Formats: sequence, structure tokens, C-alpha cells
Amino acid sequence: MEKWYLMTVVVLIGLTVRWTVSLNSYSGAGKPPMFGDYEAQRHWQEITFNLPINQWYFNSSDNNLQYWGLDYPPLTAYHSLLCAYVAKFINPDWIALHTSRGYESQAHKLFMRATVLIADLLIYIPAVVLYCCCLKEISTKKKIANALCILLYPGLILIDYGHFQYNSVSLGFALWGVLGVSYDWDLLGSLAFCLAINYKQMELYHSLPFFCFLLGKCFKKGLKGKGFVLLIKLACTVVASFILCWLPFFTEREQTLQVLRRLFPVDRGLFEDKVANVWCSFSVFLKIKDILPHHIQIMISFCFTFLSLLPACMKLTLHPSPKGFKFTLVSCALSFFLFSFQVHEKSILLVSVPVCLVLSEIPFMSTWFLLVSTFSMLPLLLKDELVMPSVVTAMAFFIACTTSFSIFEKTSEEELQLKSFSISVRKYFPCFTFLPRIIRYLFLTSVITMVLLTLMTVTLDPPQKLPDLFSVLVCFVSCLNFLFFLVYFNIIIIKII
Repeated sequence: MEKWYLMTVVVLIGLTVRWTVSLNSYSGAGKPPMFGDYEAQRHWQEITFNLPINQWYFNSSDNNLQYWGLDYPPLTAYHSLLCAYVAKFINPDWIALHTSRGYESQAHKLFMRATVLIADLLIYIPAVVLYCCCLKEISTKKKIANALCILLYPGLILIDYGHFQYNSVSLGFALWGVLGVSYDWDLLGSLAFCLAINYKQMELYHSLPFFCFLLGKCFKKGLKGKGFVLLIKLACTVVASFILCWLPFFTEREQTLQVLRRLFPVDRGLFEDKVANVWCSFSVFLKIKDILPHHIQIMISFCFTFLSLLPACMKLTLHPSPKGFKFTLVSCALSFFLFSFQVHEKSILLVSVPVCLVLSEIPFMSTWFLLVSTFSMLPLLLKDELVMPSVVTAMAFFIACTTSFSIFEKTSEEELQLKSFSISVRKYFPCFTFLPRIIRYLFLTSVITMVLLTLMTVTLDPPQKLPDLFSVLVCFVSCLNFLFFLVYFNIIIIKII
């Protein structure tokens, strides 16, 4: 009973922090004509409620796709419709066609914030709590501490409650999927992950680890016996899930194609805004978007993404294990973020949540990564006037991790899970005994750089000739950190798991 009491307290702390952040400004508040992501979510409620389903993704006089047109899969649209019915009951003006554009009031803000909180309570938070309770080989106290740190992760809180989105829905479904396949509830896990993909297409970042882990399970059981039966069941589950979600859009071929065009707008280019991936960072030195043809950019990004995630996926297929699955989720999502086409700064959340799953196993490195991931979104947070909430939540998260896991005492080769790698290197270089010390220095350098850049961004004006100087530096520094982490996680996967 005491365990569940403490877990309830942890959940209440997480909810309090979320609601406190939600009291701040939100994306695009009072900034016509487009406003921001808050208006996008409201507009989707307006469209799904007032227009027939076959017009949701098509441009028309009632649905100008240039004004926050729907560009997420059907489950997002259904969720918007559900929220719209509640909004209609409270105040029809909130979703009135055309006239509700840019609607802003305290009552509506309270309603929209409540929808995010309820989605969190129903999907994401229960998955986090159950995951932490199911962790093996750690004490009850550590399980509770782990839940607290995950729920205090600032990146997700700031984007969902400050910037304003519903990332916790798709990430929550993905977590339920991880729980399912990790504990041999493979069909339920597959169903949950299909729901995640059908809510946000960016969940494709996690699709290969799910596919490889389940395929590896089928191989392990034997494709001439139980493994083949499991493969058929999984295939039927996935197909049935997608058919149910997409059924209203299968009535006409053009309807299906239009939804797909909205979900994968390759014409937008290699990257948008200031994102801490390789292409945006490298464009400082070479303007790839201007030099190379569009189709060549797509091919290059595909090749780099595929090659960077191939070793981890092959290892997981040949040696499937829950631990390997979690680390491969991190590695593959990070590969997609760094090298794939059309990446947004918020996509780092797709890497961060899997990192939260290994927080108890490598607390030092996980805490470091999660701090960098929040810092990498600084240009966006600055635009949304969320710098102060980001600093406070980041400090709260860091303090929680430091006190819960004593992270600075967990930097030995064994606790960094690099002992096997170090032993292999020492066969050729016997003096290779300084790896933990190097990693501690890199951490210190990384934190100091992030603090200095944050202070410079907030307090100084950039040179007139270089108006994006600080944003570019934030992206470049974050990208260097992420490349280091990609190497680190792949070493763990190849050498340890």
C-alpha cells in the first residue's frame, strides 16, 4: 500500500508541474495571422466538427490547407473531433466555422489545457507508472524515483503544455507497445504501437525496433512452428488495426492518396527551422538545400539513416531481448532524428522517451542526454516565451535525477556499461583506462556550454549580419552531443547486449 501511496504522490507532483507550466504563454498567443500550434489544435477541432470526413484533408473554401491544414494520421483527427464535441457542449463559438479563427479566451485556454492533461492521465502517465512498477532488480524506492524523474522530464512537459501539442498520446501508446512486447503480450503491444503510428506518423522512428524485435522472437520460436503462427497473428493485428483507423479514407483512391500526401510532405525540404540534426548543422558550412537537387537530398538522407541504424537492427533481430529492444529504440530514433528527411526540433522527444526507459540502467548518461534534448529546443522555447519554465523544469529534473540515482557516482566503466568495450580496446592499447574520466570531462564541458549559450541567447542581441547566430550555435552544439550519444548507444548495443 505504501508503494502505491508514494506512486500517487509522484503522479500528483508530475501533474502539478504540468499544470503550472500550462499557465504560461503558448505557441503563437496573440500573433496573427497564423497564431501557433495552439491555434492548429483548435482549428482541427473546428474542421473535423463542421466538415464531412471526406473533406478533412482536402483544400477548399472551408478548409484552407495553408492555414494549419490537417497533416497527421486519422487518430489525431478523431481525437480532435472528440474534443470538438466537448467544446461544442461548453461553448459553440470555440469551434464555429471561419469565425473561430484565432479564438483566445481564458475559458478556452483552460479547456485546451485540460484536454492535454486528461490525455496524459489516460494514456501516458499510466504507462510510465506501470513500466516503472514492472522494472526488475531494483528496489521499490528506485522504481518510485524512476517514475518521478520520467514524469519530470522537461522536454515533453514544455512542448505539450507550453508550446501546446498532444505528443503524450502517441508516446503513451508507444510506451504501452513497449510494455506489451517486452512482457510477451505481443499482439496487444503491436496493437498499441499501431495506434501510436496512426496518431502521429513520426512514430515510424520506432517502427524498425518493434519490427526487428518481433521478427527476432518469431525466428527464435521457429518459423516452421510457433514462430510462424505468431508472425501470422502479428500481421493480422497490424493490418486489422490500420484498416479500422483508415476505413473512412479507403472509400476512394484519391482520398487515401491525399491523406498520405498530407502526412509525408516531401516538398517542404530537408529540414525546417533550426533543428539540431546533421543536415541543419552542416548547412552552416555547405548549403545542401540550395546545391543538391531535391531527389538527391532524399536519397542521401535515406542512405545515411539506413546505414546508421542497420547494425543495431541486425543485432536485435538475431538476438532479441527486452534490454536490447529498449536500447535499439534509442539508437534508431536518434539515427532518424540526425539523418532523416524533414525533421522538426520537437522530434527529439521520440528519442528522449526511450532514453527515459533506460534511466535506471545508465542514469548518468540518460540524465545528460535528456538535458541536451531539452536544450536543443531552446530556439523554439525562446520564441514561445518559455525560457524561464524551461530553466526551472530542467533544474528540477536534474536535481531529481541527481538525488534519486546519485548520477555522479555512477560513472565507472561498468556503470556506464562500457566495461566490455574497454576490455576489447585494452587488448590493443593497454593504457586505455581513462574512458570514464573523459566522459566526465565531456559532460562538464557540455553543461557549461549549454548554460553559457542559454545566457547569451537570453541576454545578448546577435550581430545584425548574423541574426540566427545563437540559434545556429545551439543546434550545432546539440548535434555534436547527439552524434556522441549515437556512437555511445551503438557501442552498448553491439558490445554488451
